[in-house]
Amino acid sequence: MGLGGCIILIAVGAILTFATDWDMQGVNLDLVGIIFMIVGLIGVTTFSSIYRRRRVVVPPTAPGVVDDPAAHHHRRDGYSDGYGV
Repeated sequence: MGLGGCIILIAVGAILTFATDWDMQGVNLDLVGIIFMIVGLIGVTTFSSIYRRRRVVVPPTAPGVVDDPAAHHHRRDGYSDGYGV
């Protein structure tokens, strides 16, 4: 269950506990709502602790050396590359 599911559990639990006055025989909806909210809070804390451990910090890299293409220009005329000496 992800973070969204945990938040939905908390919201449904709060609605059952505070916003409804339904009476069902054999079921205490206030208690069910409180249980949903507690399970949702446990899920949020578990998810956030797992996410904190998985997060990878990438160290900053040193700036690279930029090659100048004009400095590496070689003439290919048959004489300067060693053939024909």
